[in-house]
Amino acid sequence: MDLAIPKIDVASLGPELILSIAAMLVLLVSVFLPKGRKDPAAYLSLLGIFFAFVSEVFLWGNPRYAFNNMILVDNFSLFFNSIFLIAAGLSILMSVNYLKEEEMDHGEFYALILFATVGMMFMAIGSNLITIFLGLETMSISIYVLAGFFRKSNKSNESALKYLLLGAFSSAFLLYGIAMMYGATGTTDLKGISEYLSKAAYLKDPMLLSGMGLLIVGFGFKIASVPFHMWTPDVYEGAPTSITAFMSVGVKAAAFAAFVRVFLYSLWDLQPDWNYVLWILAVLTMTLGNVVAIAQSNIKRMLAYSSIAHAGYIMVGMVASNELGTSSILFYMLAYAFMNLGAFAVIILYGRKGEENLDINDYSGMGFKYPALALLMSVFMFSLAGIPPTAGFVGKFYIFSAAIKSGYIWLAIIGVMNSLVSVYYYLRITVMMYMKEPVKEFAGLKWSPSITIALIIAVIGTLLIGIFPSPYLDMAKQSIQLFM
Repeated sequence: MDLAIPKIDVASLGPELILSIAAMLVLLVSVFLPKGRKDPAAYLSLLGIFFAFVSEVFLWGNPRYAFNNMILVDNFSLFFNSIFLIAAGLSILMSVNYLKEEEMDHGEFYALILFATVGMMFMAIGSNLITIFLGLETMSISIYVLAGFFRKSNKSNESALKYLLLGAFSSAFLLYGIAMMYGATGTTDLKGISEYLSKAAYLKDPMLLSGMGLLIVGFGFKIASVPFHMWTPDVYEGAPTSITAFMSVGVKAAAFAAFVRVFLYSLWDLQPDWNYVLWILAVLTMTLGNVVAIAQSNIKRMLAYSSIAHAGYIMVGMVASNELGTSSILFYMLAYAFMNLGAFAVIILYGRKGEENLDINDYSGMGFKYPALALLMSVFMFSLAGIPPTAGFVGKFYIFSAAIKSGYIWLAIIGVMNSLVSVYYYLRITVMMYMKEPVKEFAGLKWSPSITIALIIAVIGTLLIGIFPSPYLDMAKQSIQLFM
């Protein structure tokens, strides 16, 4: 058999190459930095993220297949890549002082975030199921290590072990689904599968449908949809808080990027089969996430269940399967990145060494002692609850509008009712901050430049997208031209 070497298109992999080189430089440089003074590694990582972002600008509006059609660099992947870069950048900014305080200031931390981001990018640009799987594993291995980065903490070790074991199961499901898809269609190329499925006579092939079901299981685990969500609260609680923030946004966005590309493009002809399944999963995910979040007293666990509920909202956009639904998924992920990362940045700043102040009661009276920090937290909570004029409100408005436009009236009603339920536990934080007496003494806050910048970027993003949503929605619409 003749092996053809694919044409090397370095430019199409510009952002991934820049981040990979930056990650290796961070590893090299951090060896020569004294213990407890790894700041240059963080700033070098941020520089790599900046140049990766700049390289994306030159690729915008110029879609291209590369490396024997294994990757597709288009506006869709570039939009998601931007979300990954925002998540990575803000996570690094909020980690600089946090790692010092926890006495875990190691350069490898930043390198692993960059490698995880590279994996996310390969999931977004993958036009072949093998590429998507390789990207997922690159991302997952880095996240396994980061979840257990606080090796002296039992919770952190438990978090990493649970995520590793359950992640291995989900990878097996995904890989088995890919194998069955190959067995049914003879290809792992997304375009090839799409062309194959255009032959209606093969649509009820049991192997094909089984492969599709296993892919839903694999992606469902990564987005934390019900019933594959069980790992989320424990892993989110045990992982370092800045990594919890990175996982809640970056991993979820990467999984949705691949999920959307595979199902709304490659498996579009099977839409009547998978749409019914996703409808049920969306309702269960929204409802369970919101109902269980009410009972949580730990703020990280509350945000973990909240992230499950948000996965349900985003799945509503997939069920709608129209132009507004698909573009609103991208828009919602961008909005979610700012508001959720902002909330975690407040938790880090308000916390203390040893991850204190995680109980919701610890926020009692915070509004009087730290009015600026409480105001920021209120903005992020309002946005997550979907209260105008924030990004979360506009995101939910577009998602539910798309469902109504496609005739899924009941799905939209269930989504709105769930959103109303979520108002209770998000506003509970605000009530604690402004209407309750403190339950313990407040220690001084350590405002560092890096976390201050992270909070400023997060709050500006949350409000800007909420007040002027049109440019971002237009950009999201331009990003889905492949699908429509």
